[in-house]
Amino acid sequence: MTLQAQQLMTEAEYLAFERNAQEQHELVNGQVRLLDRGNQAHSLILTNLASELRHHLKRRPCEVHLKGLRLKVDETGLYTYPDVAVVCGEPIFEDQHHDTLVNPLLVVEVLSPSTEAYDRGAKFEHYRRLPSLAAYLLVSQDKPHLELFRRLPDGDWRLTEASGLEASLEIPEVGVTLALAEVYDKVPGLGKTL
Repeated sequence: MTLQAQQLMTEAEYLAFERNAQEQHELVNGQVRLLDRGNQAHSLILTNLASELRHHLKRRPCEVHLKGLRLKVDETGLYTYPDVAVVCGEPIFEDQHHDTLVNPLLVVEVLSPSTEAYDRGAKFEHYRRLPSLAAYLLVSQDKPHLELFRRLPDGDWRLTEASGLEASLEIPEVGVTLALAEVYDKVPGLGKTL
């Protein structure tokens, strides 16, 4: 099956298409969109971040999932592939395929020039509809800078930022403190190198 421009799909059509696709696509309001592949900085940041989260959550009932696991926002119908999704406790999947998570506690997106506005705006609007989501982390690709949005008990969201390689950022929802020097390790122009 090939993807036609502006073709609308139902959720069932999308899942049938996506499970056989060579590349990753997201479904937004019935429209299928090809996702970016990333670059060296994105890949290194993502690897470092996932390694740090995995290390800190190793002995807890939490799973760290990378870009390969699809996420669904039931309320809005968004299907997407966040850079990182963390689920603590029992993961819940949309169906028996176990390839579409519906209950992340933390979602992480590494920002890029082509996705930053979407990740900050419309995509975050979708993510906020996830009842399980307690924290949303945005990771800059062009400077050592993290932005953590945390859901407060009243449903509002609070922003906490950390900048510079000497800084760290606590994510209380998962009990992890990230050192920016580790997140940006070996990233050309940003992190320490050997």
